[in-house]
Amino acid sequence: MDLLNTLVEKGLRREPPTRDEALAVLATSDDDLLDVVAAAGKVRRHWFGRRVKLNYLVNLKSGLCPEDCSYCSQRLGSEAGILKYTWLKPDQASDAAAAGVAGGAKRVCLVASGRGPTDRDVDRVSETIKAIKENNEGVEVCACLGLLSDGQAERLREAGADAYNHNLNTSEATYGEITTTHTYADRVDTVNKAHAAGLSACSGLIAGMGETDEDLVDVVFALRELDPDSVPVNFLIPFEGTPLGKEWNLTPQRCLRILAMTRFVCPDVEVRIAGGREVHLRTMQPLALHLANSIFLGDYLTSEGQAGKADLEMIADAGFEVEGTDQVTLPEHRAGGCHDGGGVCGSGGGGACGSGAEPEAAAQAAEPRTAAGPRTDLVAVRRRGAGTDLAPNA
Repeated sequence: MDLLNTLVEKGLRREPPTRDEALAVLATSDDDLLDVVAAAGKVRRHWFGRRVKLNYLVNLKSGLCPEDCSYCSQRLGSEAGILKYTWLKPDQASDAAAAGVAGGAKRVCLVASGRGPTDRDVDRVSETIKAIKENNEGVEVCACLGLLSDGQAERLREAGADAYNHNLNTSEATYGEITTTHTYADRVDTVNKAHAAGLSACSGLIAGMGETDEDLVDVVFALRELDPDSVPVNFLIPFEGTPLGKEWNLTPQRCLRILAMTRFVCPDVEVRIAGGREVHLRTMQPLALHLANSIFLGDYLTSEGQAGKADLEMIADAGFEVEGTDQVTLPEHRAGGCHDGGGVCGSGGGGACGSGAEPEAAAQAAEPRTAAGPRTDLVAVRRRGAGTDLAPNA
């Protein structure tokens, strides 16, 4: 395909595709899918080789959020049966982080539900960052605490944070349809605050909320303009008890096209497969490693993920290798402006926040279904790890 040859050439030059070219990637047929993956894979390998960066989420404070983000299990009015707890103590968070690091994670992502942190919250998170770094040599720390006020990003940077995550989630034109308690511009402002403070900025999207191809292209081009070091691609986990709990719009093929389009638009940026990969990519996850160079290890914020051991086996079986703490994630021309490799957090309110139906509801979904039908059986509420007395699955 002339289109794919053009996109590869542009990606190797760090030149973005046109909007029409990006839309054409999303419109390719299933017959062309492997060609699309192979083409985007050339761009991925050029900038990142066969390395896969592992990231580990620690949910510092779960549930009870005053924001009304329609996709999130922690939202105002959510009826999802997720874990709810207030702030973990620094030593508890450090212990949780250590489990992820022991499993191979290079970066720990500290997430807390809420509109944004108070100054006291920033103090608390700063203590947690210091505890994690003291106990886990070489680990990178990303914070994801919501909308930032003036000076808070600088304080997190001084405490040792390497990155800050805040996702755009969807296009500016449709943002008001998924959230009313803050604006798209608020999110852009927080990403800019992270940049200005010297933090590695991380910002991504959520696919599967009923958006159009044009919306997906809009948000990815907007992310390119913001120039984050990493772009997490979340796939909506339709969580029962949330407004989007019935939205099952994704197939594995659709997810691969979205990841490929993101790679072509952001060729030299860390692209991470974030929340929902197990639910929507399913057995196609190894193919997605040819497009993205980063994943989360183990569980998400409120939902269970694939076991850490299975993640490591998948990476090895697909012919990739886990990126070490002594390796810089980003290409040299990007790494100079960030802290050892650039951001990779991707959680925020995105798919990483989603979990799913209660186990009882999942059990009721055992009847036969089509491949593209709802897979509520693959969605489970996180009941282990941070906020519990049970070990995580890292």
